[in-house]
Amino acid sequence: MQFRLLRGSILAVSLSLATVPAYFAGEPNPPCGTGAAQSPIDIKTKKIKTADLPPLRQDYRQVTLNLIDNSHSIQVNYAAGSTLTVGNKVYTLKEIDFHHPSETRVNGKAVPLEAHLIHADSGGKVAVVAVLFDLGNPNPLLDVLWRNIPTEKGKAVNVSAASITAADLLPAAPGYYTFTGSLTTPPCTEGVIWYVLKAHKTASKEQLDDFARLYKKNVRPVQPVNDRQILQTK
Repeated sequence: MQFRLLRGSILAVSLSLATVPAYFAGEPNPPCGTGAAQSPIDIKTKKIKTADLPPLRQDYRQVTLNLIDNSHSIQVNYAAGSTLTVGNKVYTLKEIDFHHPSETRVNGKAVPLEAHLIHADSGGKVAVVAVLFDLGNPNPLLDVLWRNIPTEKGKAVNVSAASITAADLLPAAPGYYTFTGSLTTPPCTEGVIWYVLKAHKTASKEQLDDFARLYKKNVRPVQPVNDRQILQTK
């Protein structure tokens, strides 16, 4: 997961903790190596507390597709006007990126794909909604995104013929896990609120293979939970 505002077999994937994406090589930003609340994490469901948490209220509008291959992932730049409301906090959806396999693990297991819907509030505080994808039926939105991936890295492309909504990435069930973490790419800024959805979406083998041809393993190793509290909805 990258967010510029603060720089201001496929069914079950095993990822070695020694495997680190190239973009961490020589990274001088201290939080990446020394932060105590880094992401991603392994969510151990037997060790977390259940709480009366507010629902995630997503108001994601239809927008013209704007897409970039940023050399870390395929990233959707989302036009202004779509929001996530959690209790009295309102965040604006800024971008979406993808990781193969998932960066987040649940009970030690990764899944083939993870989407990060990255939001920020008016003060710049970041909230991420993480969606996990199992192997299964194709996701129509992924078809649109993969079909329009730019051929040139680092250059955003506006696809006027394609209109999308981030809501098509969300499962129907509303439950989630939540904790405080960080960005998963340098500068690994902490203070990010994570909402990992319990229910999963699906992607087809062809969709997973298409992404893996570009980014076979664009994941950061799991980070220590330390003394962080992880909560889940009832």
